[in-house]
Amino acid sequence: MTEPSRTVDLREEGSRTDAPGPAAVRTESLRRVYRGGGGTELVVLDGVDLEVAPGEAVAIIGASGAGKSTLLHLLGGLDRPTTGTVTVAGRPLNDLDGDALASFRNRVIGFIFQFHHLLREFTAEENVMMPQLIAGTEEEAARDRARALLDEVGLSARRTHRPAQLSGGEQQRVAVARALANQPAVLLADEPSGNLDTHTSEQLHDLFFRLRADHGVALVLATHNRELADRTDRVLRVKDGLLHSLYPD
Repeated sequence: MTEPSRTVDLREEGSRTDAPGPAAVRTESLRRVYRGGGGTELVVLDGVDLEVAPGEAVAIIGASGAGKSTLLHLLGGLDRPTTGTVTVAGRPLNDLDGDALASFRNRVIGFIFQFHHLLREFTAEENVMMPQLIAGTEEEAARDRARALLDEVGLSARRTHRPAQLSGGEQQRVAVARALANQPAVLLADEPSGNLDTHTSEQLHDLFFRLRADHGVALVLATHNRELADRTDRVLRVKDGLLHSLYPD
């Protein structure tokens, strides 16, 4: 069945798609091919062109195995394209190798995964401090920002708790705070509420859009949750290796 188009007020929920400067994310002719045994090829992405404006929220949907996670990994520099280019905040990732790519990724891109990937031996506050310390931020400044972010996500009273002492929703909120620690240009979220119950998921979704409004960060979400997708400015489907616009047209 054909998906209906819709009219979207891009001012809704803090959208800032008219923000000046380079695109938050741009890909050109992006291709990712995996090689299996016997030289067989699996084409996951086959010429993806995408541009996400500063402050824009974009949802990526599609069947399991269609390439949503692969696309996010390429946008975040966690994987390399077979051919094509990825540019984030005006910087081509293809030009960066090793330590330079890791440093850029830490400073400019925030990641949220389905599973929070918090460091178990550290407190919530220390987990949010970690990306800042890696970037060279002084400890006192990193601690102040961690506390401010944990307050924003409603966890100021839980900042000294370790992940095992937090609920699933609380752990994911710590992960959101950590992703924002270095004031990234883009936030990439891969099934961020896929491991949470309905009520906790809705709270997390509200948090995403409130923080987008407050921080002006571009948001790219890979999700099966259509209610979450419907809150974004654009919904794109990965199918047959390409991105297809669902709405707005």
